[in-house]
Amino acid sequence: MAIPKPVPLYPTHDSLKHLDFRDYPDLRTFLAAGDSWWMNHWLWGQEFLLYIGRNKSEHTFTRFRNETERFLLWVFLVKGKPMDQLRKSDILDYADFCWEPPLNWICLTNHDKFQLINGCYTPNSAWAPFRLRLPKNAKASNVEPDKKKYRPSQQTLTATFTGIIAFYKYLMNEEYLYGNPAQIAKADCRHFIKDAQVKEPRRLTEHQWQYVFRVALRMADEDPVFERSLFVICALKVLFLRISELSERKTWSPAMGHFWQDSDSNWWLKIYGKGRKLRDITVPESFLPYLKRYRAYRGLSPLPSSGENYPIVEKIRGRGGMTSRQLARIVQEVFDLAYQDMRREQGEDSASKLREASTHWLRHTGASMEVERGRALKDLSEDLGHASMATTDTVYVQTENRLRAQSGKGRKVN
Repeated sequence: MAIPKPVPLYPTHDSLKHLDFRDYPDLRTFLAAGDSWWMNHWLWGQEFLLYIGRNKSEHTFTRFRNETERFLLWVFLVKGKPMDQLRKSDILDYADFCWEPPLNWICLTNHDKFQLINGCYTPNSAWAPFRLRLPKNAKASNVEPDKKKYRPSQQTLTATFTGIIAFYKYLMNEEYLYGNPAQIAKADCRHFIKDAQVKEPRRLTEHQWQYVFRVALRMADEDPVFERSLFVICALKVLFLRISELSERKTWSPAMGHFWQDSDSNWWLKIYGKGRKLRDITVPESFLPYLKRYRAYRGLSPLPSSGENYPIVEKIRGRGGMTSRQLARIVQEVFDLAYQDMRREQGEDSASKLREASTHWLRHTGASMEVERGRALKDLSEDLGHASMATTDTVYVQTENRLRAQSGKGRKVN
């Protein structure tokens, strides 16, 4: 029997807090058409997601919403058993399902879950719970995407189990359920690969970074509107920022007043990072000219003063700071131009990494270069916001692997 096409179950956090089924008639009809326990499970999911949204970041809410929604859709439309009847073998069946989902459960791009039509929120027919990620050059190649090639990455599988385990754990804490089969099923999932590979951080080489920097500098010199692009590129790389740490969020607005100078004339930047933690990161003198350039373009004094409420990265149109998505588009434009320049001058092999690069590569690039410069690991770890130096060593230094590679160079053929 064909597996029915899924429908979205949960809107955004703000909408979910005040959801009225009269505004979502199709969702109400879908839940009412199923077994009597469907609505109860949906309410469990709503309660869990509101808890996540209240206590975690917006990104974390979105991630858990996707996993909870996908799991409940499988429970409703495929397995047909309530969660209190699911066992370890059922969770492993779900892992198999996620490994090779039906084609009508896969989409090619992100879509809004609901559309406002005639005053009601209607499920978007283009939406699906799984997404086949296409290479950046897919449009240029004119090759029709093949949904049959969808396979989740190891990271995606891990996120799937993390989401289900957390959902079960919440329901157990609230005494709705009394077991967590996902917790014990994870160890036996056949799709997990034990990975002992040497991992290099996804970063740009010094040569590739110079192309990115020169493109951003040229753009700003030719048209002042691109001073913002130059500033963003430099801030992400030199200050090791995550894109979210530079963006406007509901709980935090990065402001120019978060730059501050201590009694020894050292500059710092206060950052609201992962885990809702504040940290102060060092601001090197080499960054100050680019801060001054950007502030001059905005008509501000050369350096920030205490209490300035101006957004660190301001929208060109409208008020307030930029979102992560808007910042990512700025960075991608620079990457694309740098790739074109480098490919023309150095060839495709040298430039190809610039086609893969994302905003997070700039953080990795800056941190890796600091390791190569010989900076103290403890200082670098604190600027990065890592909980321990072991994390910094694992991601960027990999001391044991470097020693192993060095010792292995002496092997002889004969």
